[in-house]
Amino acid sequence: MKLEQIGKTIKFRLVEISDAEFINSLRVDGKYNKYLSKVTGSVKDQKEWIKKYKEKEKSGIEYYFIIEKIADKTPIGTVRLYDFASVKGSFSWGSWILNENKTRLSAVESAMLVYELAFRTLQFSKCHFEVRKENKGVITFHKKMGAQIIEENEIEYFFNLNKKNYINFYNEKKHFIE
Repeated sequence: MKLEQIGKTIKFRLVEISDAEFINSLRVDGKYNKYLSKVTGSVKDQKEWIKKYKEKEKSGIEYYFIIEKIADKTPIGTVRLYDFASVKGSFSWGSWILNENKTRLSAVESAMLVYELAFRTLQFSKCHFEVRKENKGVITFHKKMGAQIIEENEIEYFFNLNKKNYINFYNEKKHFIE
């Protein structure tokens, strides 16, 4: 099964232990971690986390990617697919960070590549995820893709996106990744 995904300007490749410094630099940077769970660990801690993650990858229960520019292989971010078991046929995704080196279209491109991998390759039928309420741009983005808010708490909205709604979005916007 081909997990790596390739779009027009970016591609996904599976995380390696050698990516720990890059990942840690994103996770501890206030520009990028504003809407993510806080991380206080070191590069060494990140390496240990990746080692544990790689076992989940081998078992097919989670996938963590470095997002790279196709042109020069510059890493520009991360994204992770996980929580495959809690809701039958559903997955979640997060750890989505794009740095200042990103391409102009890397946000929409990376989201579409996530859904291409999950819905077409891994054959999930639905996605469940949460977004912090203050992250208004990402909320708008997901709604445009057809995601629906199904629940909320004081901090987050909880969304579902089904495969059919994504396919409708894809049919209108496939030029972003093809």
